[in-house]
Amino acid sequence: MLRKMFVIFGVSDILWMVFAVSQAFKVDMFPNEYKIFAQIGDSVSLTCSATGCESPSFSWRTQIDSPLNGKVKNEGTTSMLIMDPVSFGNEHQYLCTVTCKDMKREKAIRVEIYSFSKDPEIRLSSPPEVGKPVTVTCSVPDVYPFERLEIELLKGNRSMKVQEFLEPSEKKAQETKSLEVTFSPTDEDIGKALVCQATLHIYDDDSPPKERKTTKELEVYISPKDTAVSVNPSTRLQEGDSVTMTCTSAGLPAPRILWSKKLDNGNLQLLSENATLTLISMRADDSGIYVCEGDNPVGKDRKEVKLIVQEKNFTVEISPGPQIAAQIGHSVVLTCDVRDCESPSFSWRTQIDSPLNGKVRSEGSKSTLTLSPVSVENEHFYLCTVMCGQKKLEKRIQVKPYSFPSDPEIEMSGPLVSGNPVTVSCKVPNVYPFDRLEIELFKGESIMMNKIFLEDASKKALETKSLEKTFIPTAEDTGNVLVCLARLPIDEMEFEPKQRQSTQTLYVNVAPRDTTISVSPSSILEEGSSVNMTCSSNGLPAPKILWSRQLSNGDLQPISENETLTFMSTKMEDSGIYVCEGINQVGISRKEVKLIIQGRESNKDYFSPELLVLYCAFFLIIPAIGMIIYFARKANMTGSYSLVEAQKVC
Repeated sequence: MLRKMFVIFGVSDILWMVFAVSQAFKVDMFPNEYKIFAQIGDSVSLTCSATGCESPSFSWRTQIDSPLNGKVKNEGTTSMLIMDPVSFGNEHQYLCTVTCKDMKREKAIRVEIYSFSKDPEIRLSSPPEVGKPVTVTCSVPDVYPFERLEIELLKGNRSMKVQEFLEPSEKKAQETKSLEVTFSPTDEDIGKALVCQATLHIYDDDSPPKERKTTKELEVYISPKDTAVSVNPSTRLQEGDSVTMTCTSAGLPAPRILWSKKLDNGNLQLLSENATLTLISMRADDSGIYVCEGDNPVGKDRKEVKLIVQEKNFTVEISPGPQIAAQIGHSVVLTCDVRDCESPSFSWRTQIDSPLNGKVRSEGSKSTLTLSPVSVENEHFYLCTVMCGQKKLEKRIQVKPYSFPSDPEIEMSGPLVSGNPVTVSCKVPNVYPFDRLEIELFKGESIMMNKIFLEDASKKALETKSLEKTFIPTAEDTGNVLVCLARLPIDEMEFEPKQRQSTQTLYVNVAPRDTTISVSPSSILEEGSSVNMTCSSNGLPAPKILWSRQLSNGDLQPISENETLTFMSTKMEDSGIYVCEGINQVGISRKEVKLIIQGRESNKDYFSPELLVLYCAFFLIIPAIGMIIYFARKANMTGSYSLVEAQKVC
C-alpha cells in the first residue's frame, strides 16, 4: 500500500515539473498585434523574443514560404526582422519559430501594405472667372490599395462631390486617383477655399482611417469693368500747361492700368503703366485722344478722353522736319529754331524720357541736337521745349533709323545645268527695319518671285533677309540676266536710294547629247582599206571628244581625243566596237560603231550573173536584127510589106 502511494506521488511530481517548465518557456511578438499596417517606403521591424529559455534558436519564414524581403538580426533571446524599405514583397503573414532544446514555439503576425504618403493635389483647368465654367481636379498620387480610397471635394463647408474607388486592383501597384467637378464661380465664391480630402480605409475594425487633405484658396477673377478717367485741371489746355489724368477700373484681381495715345493711323502708342498720367509742358502736338485700359488675366476694358492743347503766339520750328530717316552709323543734326522770342531757353527730351544719346548745343534763337553715330537706340520722338518768359512751346521730330547700306547678294545653290533644279537666293544684308522690306527676283523681264516682309520686328537689330526660288534652267536661259531688286519704302529718305539691285548673267551648262558618228567610206571594209570615223556631240560648254575601243572584257581602251579617228591601212585585227564619248563637266554622252574588216578574195574564173545576162541578150538580139533586115529588103521588092504574108512565105 505504501509502495503504491509512493509511485503515485512520484508521477505527480514529474508532471508538475513538466508543466512548470512548459509554462516558463514562452514566445512574444512585437508589435503585439495579429496584424500591422506598413507604409510603402517606410522601415518596419518585427521583434520576436523568448522567455524561459537561456539559449533559444530563431527562424523566420512567411506562411507561403516566399522570400522574407528583409534582414534578420539575432541577439540573445531576441530576434528582429527588419524590412527597410517596405515594399509589395512584404505583404505576408510572417512566422517566428523559436526552438528551446526539445521544445518549439511559433508566433505569427500579418503585415498589410499601404501607400498614402502624399497630400492631394488641386488643379484648375483655367483661372476661375465669374460666370464661366471651370473644372477642378483633385488628385491623390501613389495610393494603394485604391479600392479603399474615398475622395471628397468641398467648397467652403459644402461638399461638391464624393467618390469611392471600389473596383479591385488587378495588380499590386501605386496609382494616382482623381475626382473632377465642373462649376461656374459666382461673386459669393470670392474668399472661399477648395478642400480636397482623401480617406484611406485600411483598417478592418473601427480604428480611424488614414486621412490627408489639401486646401486651396479660390481666387475668383472678374474681368475689368466700369473704367473711368478724371482730368485735372481740364481737357482744354494752353501750350506749356500740365495735365494730370487718373484712371480707375474695377476687377479681380485689380486691373493693371495702361495709358496710351491714339495715333493718326489708329494704332496705340504706350505712354505709361501707372494709374496717373501727368503731361507737363504740353504743346499743340500733344492734342489728341488718350486711352486708359484696365487689364487683368481674364479681360480688358478701356476709356478714352480727348485733350485739346491751344497754341501760343511765338513759334518754334524743328528741322529737318517732323520725321527724318537717319542712316545707322551716320550723323544727324536736329535743329530747333524760335521766332518772335528775344531770349528763349531750350531743353531736349524724348517723349518717353529715355536718354538722348546725343549732344546738345544752344546759341541765340537756335538749339541743335547732334546724334553721332546714329543707332537703333535713337528711334524716338525727340522734343525741343522752348521757354519764352512764362510761355512754353514744344516741337517734336521723329527719328527713324534705318539701314540699307549695300546691294543685294545673289547666290546659287550649285552650277546651272540644263534640266536640273537650282535654288537662287537673293539676300539683303544688314537691313532695318525689315518689316518694310520688299524683294523681287526677275529673270530677264519676267518676275520669278516677290516677297514682302510684313511681320513685326520684335527686336531692334540689323538683320539679313532673303528670298529663295527654285527653278529648272534651260539652254535658252544662257545670256539671260537675273535681277534681285530690293525696296525699302521709307518716304522720308532723301539722300539714300530707296531701292538697290544686283544682277547676274546666267550661263547654263548643257550635258552632252545628240552624239553621232559618221563613217567614210563604210563600216565594212576589205583588209588594207582606209577609213575615217568622225564623231560630233552637242553641249555647253562644248564637249571634249574621246575615242575608245571596247575590249573583250567590256572595258574601254582610250585611243584618241580627236574628233576624227583614221585608219590608213586596216587589218583584220582592227575589227571591233569603237566608242565615241562627248564629255563636259556636267555629263557624258556615248555612241558606238562596229567596224568589220574582211580578208581579200582569190582570183577565180567564173561567170557573174551580170555577164551571163549580157551574153544571152547578145545571142538573141543578133538573129532578130537579121530577120528585120531580110523582111525589109523583100518589102522593097514587092512594093508592100505584110507581116501575115511574110509569115506565110516563111
